[in-house]
This record gives sequence, structure tokens and C-alpha cells, in this order.
Amino acid sequence: MFKEKCLYLADERQTVEIGRRIGKQLAGGLTIFLEGQLGAGKTTLTRGILQSFGHSGSVKSPTYTLVEPYEHFETPVYHFDLYRLGDPEELEYMGIREYFDEGSICLVEWPERGLEYLPEPDVVLELNPKKSDTGEVGRQLTITTITENGDGVLTHWND
Repeated sequence: MFKEKCLYLADERQTVEIGRRIGKQLAGGLTIFLEGQLGAGKTTLTRGILQSFGHSGSVKSPTYTLVEPYEHFETPVYHFDLYRLGDPEELEYMGIREYFDEGSICLVEWPERGLEYLPEPDVVLELNPKKSDTGEVGRQLTITTITENGDGVLTHWND
């Protein structure tokens, strides 16, 4: 069931473009973990995903609010950033379970800070700094599908 694809992304533009491409493969009911160090490009990738749904505004990381809802899409998308989560139990108080249903897509940055209150991911998108063959620093995106529902993210990937 686990499938994996690695891609080198040279810059922010490519990160957004791959996000758009991933977003076009998403359907309701998916939980996606975004992993990588601070500044790795998780929010930039999220911007591309949201653009694939028609979002044209800015995308901020909901570091202080924990969740940024995008409920105006046909499939609601919720962007979580758990970086500043003080206690994982806070997720229970905010009604975290209500966001994760078959009709929504949940994108979670820093999921390790709230694992005991989060469902298992369908897809993990991991970004890490990586040097190109010419020595320029970009990002490596590793897409790992965990569930059968998550496999759809890689179904139509030809390269």
C-alpha cells in the first residue's frame, strides 16, 4: 500500500507548481501531513494546493490560530500548523475531530506535536533541503502514500 515518489524542487515557483499538481489529485476525506524543518516550504506547498482549488489570496501559516479554514471550496480544506501548540490536549478542546471527515481535506504542518489527537495520515509530504547537481540548494519533496485513499495522489503521476 505504501507508495513513494521523490522530486527535486529548485525554488519557490516549482514548490507552488507541484502543490497545484498535488491539489488536483485530492478528494474529500484525506488527511495530509506536511513534514520538514522550519522554513522547508510546507506553507509554500500548501499555497499551491489551495491554488488548485481556486484560491487566489495569500496563504499564511496558522501558527497562532492553529487552523485556517478554507470552507468556500466544494471540498472544504483545513490548514493546520501545530508548531506553537503548547499541549496536544488543546486540540481536543478546539474540537479537532470535527474537521477530519469524509468531506474535507486536512493539511497538517508539524503533526508530530499532536499525534495522539490526529488520525493517521493518508499522505505524507516531506520537504528537506537538497543540493542540485550544480550545487544550488533547493528542496526534495518526498510524497508517501499510506492508505488506499492516499494512493490517488500518485495515480496520474507520469514523471
